[in-house]
Amino acid sequence: MEGATRRPVAAVIGGNTASEELLAAAEAIGCGLVDHGFRIVTGGRGGVMAAASRGAHRSRSYIEGTVVGLLPTLDPADANPWVDIVVPTGLHHARNALVVGMADVVVAVGGSAGTLSEMALAWTQGKRLVALDIGEGWSARLAGEALDPRREDIVHRATTAEEAVSLAVGALTPR
Repeated sequence: MEGATRRPVAAVIGGNTASEELLAAAEAIGCGLVDHGFRIVTGGRGGVMAAASRGAHRSRSYIEGTVVGLLPTLDPADANPWVDIVVPTGLHHARNALVVGMADVVVAVGGSAGTLSEMALAWTQGKRLVALDIGEGWSARLAGEALDPRREDIVHRATTAEEAVSLAVGALTPR
């Protein structure tokens, strides 16, 4: 019997609070990624994480189990209502290593210190990193930067949710 094909996983990272513009973009990114067959992993809480999770549920390709939330706390009640699989880690910011480690590609939307740490982890783990540049947070500050010019470590810059999804999908194409 042959094994099932594993769906690709996209981590959508960003702040627990964000502007309406970033939240709308995160929701569109969540929906678009699931439309393209991705499973979504987030930190499981509010803001960008909730918006991406809500967007995933809007996708025509959504099925139960598509949205995974790795909580920093041990209380499953801390998860936003759109998380299908709640993982209460109790690891606080250390859970960021798990969020990034699960992903085939990482999409950053705004964010502050926690998002910056996840972006650094994505870089060190050699993950494709897509950053939304719509003027707010670490994703906008690092979008388009070459983190190590000796290697091809580029934070891929997206200026729209659709472009972020396209860049994430492109990460699965062999280079």
